[in-house]
Amino acid sequence: TERLVAEFVRRGWNVATVKHAHHAADIDHPGTDSFRHRAAGATEVALVTAERFAIVREQEEPSLAEVLARLAPADLVLVEGFKTAPHPKVEVRADESRPMAPADYNIVVIASDRAGEGLPRFARDDIAGIANFIATHVARDR
Repeated sequence: TERLVAEFVRRGWNVATVKHAHHAADIDHPGTDSFRHRAAGATEVALVTAERFAIVREQEEPSLAEVLARLAPADLVLVEGFKTAPHPKVEVRADESRPMAPADYNIVVIASDRAGEGLPRFARDDIAGIANFIATHVARDR
């Protein structure tokens, strides 16, 4: 994902990303004021610096649509995770011994270093080729 972001930014695209984590993750740390605000019961805390800001909200896990609705406009949003959501996906195959993801995962292209049939395939390091495929796919869906 990070190499695709860099490739699209190099092409002049405004790119956002969404990363779904299956583990606990926190951008804040014990001892900071914003951490203490949340610990005291604040349901939302904005952490603002001169370079960036983040809003941390305490809630049940949102849907991908809810997350996308909160993002600023972008030319492209790359999503890592949210496997069962209906958006088009690139399946990255580091190990062909695993079965393919189910068809209802809406996979449109595979990045793998092994040959295969069916869906379009690119070598995992063919970032420009994958980006070209995504750019064409995005243009077609507009």
